[in-house]
Amino acid sequence: MAHSKTRANDGKITYPPGVKEISDKISKEEMVRRLKMVVKTFMDMDQDSEEEKELYLNLALHLASDFFLKHPDKDVRLLVACCLADIFRIYAPEAPYTSPDKLKDIFMFITRQLKGLEDTKSPQFNRYFYLLENIAWVKSYNICFELEDSNEIFTQLYRTLFSVINNGHNQKVHMHMVDLMSSIICEGDTVSQELLDTVLVNLVPAHKNLNKQAYDLAKALLKRTAQAIEPYITNFFNQVLMLGKTSISDLSEHVFDLILELYNIDSHLLLSVLPQLEFKLKSNDNEERLQVVKLLAKMFGAKDSELAAQNKPLWQCYLGRFNDIHVPIRLECVKFASHCLMNHPDLAKDLTEYLKVRSHDPEEAIRHDVIVSIVTAAKKDLLLVNDHLLNFVRERTLDKRWRVRKEAMMGLAQIYKKYSLQSEAGKEASKQIAWIKDKLLHIYYQNSIDDRLLVERIFAQYMVPHNLETNERMKCLYYLYATLDLNAVKALNEMWKCQNLLRHQVKDLVDLIKQPKTDASSKAIFSKVMVITRNLPDPGKAQDFMKKFTQVLEDDDKIRHQLEMLVSPTCSCKQAEGCVREITKKLGNPKQPTNPFLEMIKFLLERIAPVHIDTESISALIKQVNKSIDGTADDEDEGVPTDLAIRAGLELLKVLSFTHPISFHSAETFESLLACLKMDDEKVAEAALQIFKNTGSKIEEDFTHIRSALLPVLHHKAKKGPPRQAKYAIHCIHAIFSSKETQFAQIFEPLHKSLDPSNLEHLITPLISIGHIALLAPDQFAAPLKSLVATFIVKDVLMTDRMPGKKTTKLWVPDEEVSPETLVKIQAIKMMVRWLLGMKNNHSKSGTSTLRLLTTILHSDGDLTEQGKISKPDMSRLRLAGASAIVKLAQEPCYHEIITLEQYQLCALAINDECYQVRQAFAQKLHKGLSRLRLPLEYMAICALCAKDPVKERRAHARQCLVKNINVRREYLKQHAAVSEKLLSLLPEYVVPYTIHLLAHDPDYVKVQDIEQLKDIKECLWFILEILMSKNENNSHAFIRKMVENIKQTKDAQGPEDPKMNEKLYTVCDIAMNIIISKSTTYSLESPKDPVLPARYFTQPDKNFSNTKNYLPPEMKSFFTPGKPKAANVLGAVNKPLSSAGKQSQSKSSRMETVSNASSNSNPSSPGRIKSRWSELEKPRSRKKIITDPEDKLGMDDLSKLGQESKLRSGQRGRKRAAVISESEEPQWPEEKRLKEDVLESEDEQNSPPKKGRRGRPPKAAAGATQKEESAAKTPKRGRKKATPVKPVEEEEEEGEEEGEEEERQMDIIEQKSKIRQYKTPRKAQQRSESSEISAAESNQSTPQKKRGRPPKTPPSQQKKGRGGRTKQTATKENESGEEMEAFQSNSPIQDISQEVTMEEEEVSTVKVRKSMCIDRLACGNTHWVFQ
Repeated sequence: MAHSKTRANDGKITYPPGVKEISDKISKEEMVRRLKMVVKTFMDMDQDSEEEKELYLNLALHLASDFFLKHPDKDVRLLVACCLADIFRIYAPEAPYTSPDKLKDIFMFITRQLKGLEDTKSPQFNRYFYLLENIAWVKSYNICFELEDSNEIFTQLYRTLFSVINNGHNQKVHMHMVDLMSSIICEGDTVSQELLDTVLVNLVPAHKNLNKQAYDLAKALLKRTAQAIEPYITNFFNQVLMLGKTSISDLSEHVFDLILELYNIDSHLLLSVLPQLEFKLKSNDNEERLQVVKLLAKMFGAKDSELAAQNKPLWQCYLGRFNDIHVPIRLECVKFASHCLMNHPDLAKDLTEYLKVRSHDPEEAIRHDVIVSIVTAAKKDLLLVNDHLLNFVRERTLDKRWRVRKEAMMGLAQIYKKYSLQSEAGKEASKQIAWIKDKLLHIYYQNSIDDRLLVERIFAQYMVPHNLETNERMKCLYYLYATLDLNAVKALNEMWKCQNLLRHQVKDLVDLIKQPKTDASSKAIFSKVMVITRNLPDPGKAQDFMKKFTQVLEDDDKIRHQLEMLVSPTCSCKQAEGCVREITKKLGNPKQPTNPFLEMIKFLLERIAPVHIDTESISALIKQVNKSIDGTADDEDEGVPTDLAIRAGLELLKVLSFTHPISFHSAETFESLLACLKMDDEKVAEAALQIFKNTGSKIEEDFTHIRSALLPVLHHKAKKGPPRQAKYAIHCIHAIFSSKETQFAQIFEPLHKSLDPSNLEHLITPLISIGHIALLAPDQFAAPLKSLVATFIVKDVLMTDRMPGKKTTKLWVPDEEVSPETLVKIQAIKMMVRWLLGMKNNHSKSGTSTLRLLTTILHSDGDLTEQGKISKPDMSRLRLAGASAIVKLAQEPCYHEIITLEQYQLCALAINDECYQVRQAFAQKLHKGLSRLRLPLEYMAICALCAKDPVKERRAHARQCLVKNINVRREYLKQHAAVSEKLLSLLPEYVVPYTIHLLAHDPDYVKVQDIEQLKDIKECLWFILEILMSKNENNSHAFIRKMVENIKQTKDAQGPEDPKMNEKLYTVCDIAMNIIISKSTTYSLESPKDPVLPARYFTQPDKNFSNTKNYLPPEMKSFFTPGKPKAANVLGAVNKPLSSAGKQSQSKSSRMETVSNASSNSNPSSPGRIKSRWSELEKPRSRKKIITDPEDKLGMDDLSKLGQESKLRSGQRGRKRAAVISESEEPQWPEEKRLKEDVLESEDEQNSPPKKGRRGRPPKAAAGATQKEESAAKTPKRGRKKATPVKPVEEEEEEGEEEGEEEERQMDIIEQKSKIRQYKTPRKAQQRSESSEISAAESNQSTPQKKRGRPPKTPPSQQKKGRGGRTKQTATKENESGEEMEAFQSNSPIQDISQEVTMEEEEVSTVKVRKSMCIDRLACGNTHWVFQ
């Protein structure tokens, strides 16, 4: 080597053979030619050619001179670079260049030449590739490790390579670049931050998107050098993340992006960095935590990521961010859940608990995204989400926010369609989500029109897609209907009814528009528009849009014609779609980005378009039913038993016969229905009869062969068929045949003659048929009917007890256990009522006589003959029949007028009957009559007595019904401004005088000044006034006050000269006045108008009489706690009994709250009663005791629940009823009855003096009482069996009005519907009451429920402690306990899902179940009774 240097120092340059001197004196072309030969020479040389190495040493030095390195020609520079690369190869490991500066110049020169790699189409590309290959293979750049400026050289090299790489390069180029760069990292002593940045910058998303090949190169380099580069990467992140030295690199702001990319490249690169992220997750900086959360979401959620398994502490720390205080962080966590569920199903269990909490998040956006995450995963694969997750979506369908509810409902609908309708995941998946269809339809009970519209849209698009072929669509509907639960079926029926009603409203509007324009027609159109807008979202805007649409209809005949066709009964599904398309197309011109008018009209068209049902559809549905009857259907494959499918199919057809009767008019349909009439299944035959009744108007004219076949069947059913079929057969004849008088005569005569009181079992059907004939054709059989009632019904049936009843202490038994004689008597009572309702007059005094008979039944507790032969359950049935009959007759004005006040008051006491089922059924009858505006307003006053019901759920439910009825009346008055002359019979506030009068005549109110009795009166008054005063509309508080003041200036019309009666009246008035004063701040204002008092109840005020006396004892003042009534938000839940706080839900089939009707203690002649004969003698009519007993073998939990329910006048009334919670807080009950009373009350029930006799029961002989006392004393303590659900023995009492019958069925949901939600009681209040509840329950096992209105006879100290007025301090404490609970609910983002707690601050709504009949339907009853 020393020799070489010597030769080099000689300065003589030796060129390869054939190559002349290369200098600046030759042309460029020549220089290129000569350099190519030099390149060829160096290319062919290898490292072992020592002689050649010495020979060409000076040439090597010459080629590194500035002349060549800075030559302007790129070809020259490229050839020189190739030569230099070969020189480094040949002379390796020691280069012929020793000067550090020269080496730097050479390598910077080579690096610059590498830029030529960028153009892959260049003719010189191969030489550039050779250059790259050479330096990569030899690792020439490793020479620079010893240079001070090595970092600059390497950085420039890296930048050059990353900048030139592109998609035109093949794999070899890529490989050589990686080799070249990796050798520098792996074999060098250090990696500078600048060099590291040069690599990492290609991972930043912005750069990555610009040059994907550079990203791939960096990725390959990092994978190759992972072990060597990891310490430098760790150091970089440590400096930035832990020490905050962001200035060390321009990439500091991209650290989280880099971490994600590095993790995806090789997780080992971040072994020491991930713990730093755990630290950052707990940072105080919100934005920093958010960045880390976003990063980890991507890392944990990546498809093949195993980070959660590898780094559990980090995973747990990340899950903790689901509860972060910063909203965007929680939102990010929730969004991540979707990817995690899809990519890592094994983590679903960990996520479930956190998503549960977030599904109750106060932020709407977070609750919304929880749903999106779960639904997205479920749509990908149902197995990815467990039942808990789907349940979170289910809960959010009741969210307070529309956006959240909508997302949840649409999500469930999409899941249902994919897995149930299209069966994409088999039968198991379909079973897993079978609940969705029911849940979605249940939402139709919501008050919000938006919810109902969305349910209709979901039904048409996802549950029974309207675009399916007719047969397929009807098959889908058939099996859907057969598998829905009871409440979903009712919701679906209601949906069709509402759509049908709206269709008729629009049809009426079109008819009005077609008429000549007058003031009257304009008013009618406006009125119709107002009705229609209430069926659309945002009624305010809808009103303006409907006015505009009305104008369009007047001006555009084509649109009006299309709409007319759409609402025509004969419109087919295909025509409907075409009409909607044409109307929207015309209204959509000119096109606008947003057209709210068009959107609103689309809503209207969606609701009225018959997209499911037409004549072809009904025919297809009938064929499907026939297939099930023939056994050729796929019933079992669909998971529906054939019998159930047939029954459901007929029920479906029955409902559709109400809404689409014209679609049934085909011979094929009627023939199939005729075949159904002959089936053994009673329900099927009943449904077929109802369908004939609804659709048979054209049978006599157009289908004579059907008429001939149908008539004998109807005759047979009316004479010998089951009771309900007999009823429907009579109504079919009335609806179908013009010769109905002849047909009725052919049925009436033989039935009349065949009546035999000794043959009880064959009496029910004739009585029902005759009763309905009497209702429909009263004049035709007037004489024989009167004779029949007088001689047979009254004397032979009602006044005769042929068979002694079974001895039992139960108060109620199932229908099948009721004696045949009692069933006949019930039908006899109904038959009389139908006869009277048919006559509609009292000319022959038949109504008066009947009312007297019914009153006697109530007086005698149901035992009309008082011979003691009738069993207690049968007496309960007869009491119910008698009270229900009076309520039915009161709905007819001519009979309402002759019902005396005493009869009305006695009937009212049925709501406090000792038998729970009697109270329940009577309340249903009362509510039905009131809600249809057929019962006079005074019957609403009866609801006040519900405050005395010992069962909390009955009170809560009665309150719901009362709210509903008050709202129905207010809504009716708003819609019918012209009914001011009927204000006395419609304005809800006018119920106050009736309530005051009724309570003044309450048999429990004996001693005028008795505190306990007055407290009961106050409870009852507040039950009504609380709801009336919840809103002070039109200064109603002052109006009510004025009414009460006016009553005090009158006398009781029932006994104007009786001083005690008047004193009672004035005392009740003073209680009402004190309630008004304590609960209102506006009572003293001027009354909007002078109230009119009903003349039947009060005398005309005496101008010379001024009654300013206060009749209340001073002690009563402490019981009137001031405070404003809270808004009474009707849940519409007259269809839904509400569970008491903290209790498990109960249905009719479980236990009937706490009232025992099967207990030995239900004996009305128990010892406590008999000892109080003096009270009976003093007061002939006394209220029946309401008895509560626990179940057999009660455990402690049961006792606790029992005590909670069975408290009479307990402190529960003083608390907000958890069972009635709605979006707005419900009014609280009066505060004066508190939990402290309960312990004392239970003691009173064990040690109290004799109880008063039952209401409505005349005194019996003392001797008989003694015998009963002894027998009762011998009876061991016995728990009760489960109470049987109350329902009519035969449901024929709906007087043949199908609408009425449907509403009756709608009402069944009141007590049947299982509770969708349960509620919490305040924890403190629960703890305080626990011991008193248990002791009350224990005492109830042996003692009848404490008599209401009777003062306790206890030591003064006890009385003062337990019975005294509740102090303000006590009230405050108890209010605080409720407020603490509300505060807890509003502040905590986590709620107990199993109890589905109502959330107010968290904006989670309670269930709001709507009564199944729309308000227009409700308000269509008789309103022509006006009385004064």
